[in-house]
Amino acid sequence: SRSRSGQKGTNLRIKVALTLEEIESGVTKKIKVKKQVACKTCNGSGAKDSNSVSNCSTCQGSGYVRQIKNTFMGQMQTTVVCPKCQGKGKTITASCHTCRGDGRVNDEEMIELEIPAGVQEGMQLSMRGKGNAGQNGGSAGDLLINIEEKPHESFSRDGSNIIYDLFINFADAALGNNVEVPSLNGKVKIKIPAGTQAGKIFRLKGKGLPSLQHYGKGDQLINVNIWTPKQLTADEEQLLEKLRHLPNFNPNPGKDEKGFFERMKEYFN
Repeated sequence: SRSRSGQKGTNLRIKVALTLEEIESGVTKKIKVKKQVACKTCNGSGAKDSNSVSNCSTCQGSGYVRQIKNTFMGQMQTTVVCPKCQGKGKTITASCHTCRGDGRVNDEEMIELEIPAGVQEGMQLSMRGKGNAGQNGGSAGDLLINIEEKPHESFSRDGSNIIYDLFINFADAALGNNVEVPSLNGKVKIKIPAGTQAGKIFRLKGKGLPSLQHYGKGDQLINVNIWTPKQLTADEEQLLEKLRHLPNFNPNPGKDEKGFFERMKEYFN
C-alpha cells in the first residue's frame, strides 16, 4: 500500500559567512533560523483533537482514487491522488485553533551547524529534515547552507593554497634577513636569502587549507614585494645616488631569473 501523510515541508536556504581560520579548522556554529515548525498544540496534525480526524470518505483513507478512462484501446484504469483530501487519507472536521488546521506555525529554532574543514565559497551543504515543517504532519524539508568566505586582511585564497604578499625593503632584499609572517595558526619566521628578487615566491608546506576531496593540506605561498620609498631625506638621496652607478646595482638578470608568468606556472602547477 502507498504511504500517506501531509504535504512535505519546503527546503530552507541560509547563508553562512566563514573566516579562513574557520575554514582551516572546521567549525560548529549555532544559528537562529526563522522557519515553519510543527504546531505544539495539535502535534502537527492540524486537528482540534483526535476525535476531529477521520478517514476520508472519498478514498476510505488510502489517499488515492481509481479513475477509469475510455481510450481507443478500450478502458484504462489509473490511480490518482484523492481530490478531496489531497492524498492525506484523512479529513479534519474541527481545526486546531492555534494553527487553523495547517499543522504548523511560524517560529524560530536554534540550529547547530557542523561545518567541515576545507569548504569553499559557493559550496552548498544540506541538513536533512531541518527545513520547514510539513503540512498536517508531513515530513520536514531540508536546510540548505550556502557557504560564503569573509575577506581576509592578510591572505587571498587559491583552492587549498593561501597567498600572502610580503613587503620588504631594499636592504633586506640585498643583504638577506629573517622576517616574521602571519599564518593561519600564528606567526612564522622565514629566511630571506641575500639577493632576493621582487616576485620571488616562498612556499610553506602544509600551511594552507585542507580539501574536502583530498588528504593533506595546501601550502602558504609568500609573494615577495620590494618596497620603494616615496619620500627621501637629502642624506638618503645622496646615499642612493652613490649606489646608483656602482656596477653591482645595474640590472643583470641571468637565465635562471624567471619571469612572472613562469613563476606562477611553476608554483600553481
